[in-house]
Amino acid sequence: MRIRTRPEGGPPGHRASRHRHVAPDPRRARVDPMRTIAIGALAVLATLAGIAFAPAARAASTAAMPAPFAPSNAAPVAAARYALVLQDAVPLRSGPKSGGAPLALLGQGELLELRGERMDYLQVYDTGRERGGFVRAGAVRALTLAAGEAPELLALVRFLRDRPGSEALGLAFAAAWLKAAPAGTAGAEAFDAMGTLAERLAWRASVGDAAAANAQAVARPGEASVASQLEVARELGFHFNSIDRDGNISLCYDGDAFRRVLSLSPTPDQAARAALALTRHDCIATTLPPLQRWQADQARAALLDRVPLPGLAPYQRNRIRMRQAGVWSAIAFEDSRRLVVESASGAQDLAAGALPAITADDVARAGNEALAALAGIDKGELADDDQSAYADAAARVGASRWAAEPAPPATPAGLGLVTQRGEPGETCVLLVDAKHGAAAALARRCTWGTVWAASARANAGATALVLAVQPLATWRELWMFRATPAGWTVQVLPPSADAIGVGYVEFAGWVPATGELLAAREVRDPARGKRMTRTYELLDGRTLETVRRADAPGALTAFQRWQDPAWQRATVSLR
Repeated sequence: MRIRTRPEGGPPGHRASRHRHVAPDPRRARVDPMRTIAIGALAVLATLAGIAFAPAARAASTAAMPAPFAPSNAAPVAAARYALVLQDAVPLRSGPKSGGAPLALLGQGELLELRGERMDYLQVYDTGRERGGFVRAGAVRALTLAAGEAPELLALVRFLRDRPGSEALGLAFAAAWLKAAPAGTAGAEAFDAMGTLAERLAWRASVGDAAAANAQAVARPGEASVASQLEVARELGFHFNSIDRDGNISLCYDGDAFRRVLSLSPTPDQAARAALALTRHDCIATTLPPLQRWQADQARAALLDRVPLPGLAPYQRNRIRMRQAGVWSAIAFEDSRRLVVESASGAQDLAAGALPAITADDVARAGNEALAALAGIDKGELADDDQSAYADAAARVGASRWAAEPAPPATPAGLGLVTQRGEPGETCVLLVDAKHGAAAALARRCTWGTVWAASARANAGATALVLAVQPLATWRELWMFRATPAGWTVQVLPPSADAIGVGYVEFAGWVPATGELLAAREVRDPARGKRMTRTYELLDGRTLETVRRADAPGALTAFQRWQDPAWQRATVSLR
């Protein structure tokens, strides 16, 4: 058994320390007077330095202080005063709770006044509806509209510009940027974005209306309300025009933002986008009077001429040239109509004071400009989205291509035509030959369209004659005078029997002995989704009905043997 013993000199149970107690050194207990004096002197010097350099030390500490702990005399951050709705169908509620029916549904892009904040709701006031309420903080963006916020707003506009479905929101941010940007800093970029957003919103509304008219509309969950976005855009000051075309109503942006782009030294890309938006064919009202339409087309041509083509990508140059081809073909037709109308007695003097006089050289110049623009298109650089526009431009030029052809010389013998003035603006066509002059014409027919006398072609037996007549800027018909036992008759072959739009049909050659003739036709086909179709046809010489049809002239034997060399040289259907 092990017995614990008490150490010597200690209480019971106490374990003695291993360290021995050492007595203090008597020499360390003495105080050094010189050391005490030195310590006191240093303390006095430190106190004096603190008193002398206190302002500089306080300034240094303030500068190094983090922003949240800055003194209260710093410039305060501007408080948000507005809230911009970011989503569609945001409920405006009477209290900061989600229960109950909402007071109203707010659309994206609506601007609200910010009045306060409660929990995760913001208290706002809708000036348009004159009603206050609460909206969730995550459904809106608070804005100060201060100058320091302008760069961030412009960055949001750049992002939303290329995001379909958020046009109203992009327009609202662009309007907020205009309000926040300092004076003199507004450039072409923001206006270019505004124009792009407004034009795309109008296109979405037009496509939606057309789809609803042709099929039953099916609402999809989460689909943005185009009508709501249009209302927001109108409240922001953007204007849209309703155009009735082919029985359908389409919306077109009036282009105010694009006009501002052209006045602010734009880049070539921005100038091209603005010019293309301001010269659209489908945004010109069909009810515009002829003289106003002529002035509008002249303005469109001048606008396209301002675009610097060398600074554009090849596909963008193609788009400008396609638009120029369509505009100049319309001017060629309008000049020809003015030439007929103003050549009447007294009409020239009436128009001379307001508009410049038109001559045959002006008609030929416009026709050549249209052909040159079409020939300048690089087909290898056509984008997929531009194929339809290229076919449309070619059909427009094809309708007016006879404007570039010189008038034919008078033929002393053989079957020919003579034109006379009828009613004001009307042209009458008289069929004559060596034995029958204008006083005893073989046939007579009048039209309000343009008669292209250079297009007249008679067959070898002098029993038929064809003629190109253009009643509209984008529509050209084929007339045929034919001898029958009962006398001469006139038949009219339109490009299509369905509707008047963009298209032409033209003579391509006579087939000997059979009395048949060749024709080329290019028109929008309703059966193919209104796409441009090009066909080459063999027609019956008595009824003008199609005997054979092909998509290429080489597929018809008659075209290979009997096509007219003059047609082959001048037509645009063989492009």
